[in-house]
Amino acid sequence: MKAMIFAAGLGTRLKPLTDTMPKALVPLAGKTLLQWQVEKLRDAGITDIIVNVHHLPDMIIDAIRANNGWGCNIAVSDERDELLDTGGGLKKAITGCGLRVTGEPILACNVDILSNIDIRALASAYEQTGISQLVVSERDTQRYLCFDEDNRLCGWTNVKTGELKGTEGKHLAFSGMQILSPEVLALLQQMPSAKFSLIEFYLDIMNDVPLQAYVPQHYHMMDVGKIDQIDAAEQFANMLFNIK
Repeated sequence: MKAMIFAAGLGTRLKPLTDTMPKALVPLAGKTLLQWQVEKLRDAGITDIIVNVHHLPDMIIDAIRANNGWGCNIAVSDERDELLDTGGGLKKAITGCGLRVTGEPILACNVDILSNIDIRALASAYEQTGISQLVVSERDTQRYLCFDEDNRLCGWTNVKTGELKGTEGKHLAFSGMQILSPEVLALLQQMPSAKFSLIEFYLDIMNDVPLQAYVPQHYHMMDVGKIDQIDAAEQFANMLFNIK
């Protein structure tokens, strides 16, 4: 299995840190966000990785080279000319950076979400079903994915505004990680737009191909998205990785 790390975001909520560094290189508990993600994938046996870049891209490229990819084979998908969002970013990586659809699934994740997820267990869930797995959890948020009684994606809703796309179902919060089947990746490449979100894509295809909820056991996660959360994120990383 190969992986894609979405690291091209502007990190505007992490200013002023991201005035001088990309979000992926924000330090946390002695390592950058990117290093945490790469090492977690590596420790689960995934060593072929694509990282997309946009804001201060050369800093990320230099960090990867300086650290020999932290033991992984890392290629870069360069979006410095235009930020393509998650769906467009993965589409570009597949079609232009060697992350090709060869019958293999792809694990895709956000660089700024720390969690204790067992990636091997997630991969096993995919292998047992052959169905794309969307990592979700029961937590309070504003926007939810909706799943039917078979745990298949059937819609999306914003509970604050009442907006609903698709149909109602069990509300679960997306955690920014997924394993996508070759069938889904083939459909992704057929999307006419170059810039779109994965959620938008999932809602487009959910009636044609199954997308399944994966709820990790004993799950803890944190979106390292705001400057005032850095101290809490540092403590969270120490807790997750048993740093003394």
